[in-house]
Amino acid sequence: MKNLILSIFILVTLIGCGPYSFTGGNTGDAKTIQVDFFPNQAPLVEPVLTQRFTNDLQDLFTRQTNLTLTNSNGDLYFSGEITGYRITPMSGTSNQTAAQNRLTVSVNVRFVNKLEEDDDFEKTFSFYSDFDANAQLSGSVLENALDEILERIIQDIFNASVAKW
Repeated sequence: MKNLILSIFILVTLIGCGPYSFTGGNTGDAKTIQVDFFPNQAPLVEPVLTQRFTNDLQDLFTRQTNLTLTNSNGDLYFSGEITGYRITPMSGTSNQTAAQNRLTVSVNVRFVNKLEEDDDFEKTFSFYSDFDANAQLSGSVLENALDEILERIIQDIFNASVAKW
């Protein structure tokens, strides 16, 4: 009798948890995702940014959801462009020079959910990374900055589109 009650409890628990995801994403009835190439329309262009952003966005959704990546007619569809890539001085020194610089990246995203039109949006996502003013924004400094920025922007896009945050 105890095994029967335990089995029913486990079954009810598993069924009750069925529609939820450990990543917080709810893709509903969607089966496919389409992520178009995000061209760089910013006044200052970093050559690796467009391909890296597009690939990282695709990777996050294929890793954290059960969606299949497709080249056309995706149930969930992302398009847009990189609209900002700028470096600005952030904090000064007593010599009136910058002690830190900030790299800021902005991306305009259009999201279409063909199964739930109320979820559609067009929105700009932006984030930054600070680095030492004496460092050149290349090599590992650039890689680390882009890692931080893209991780945050892409997570924000995920949250806005399927996590509904």
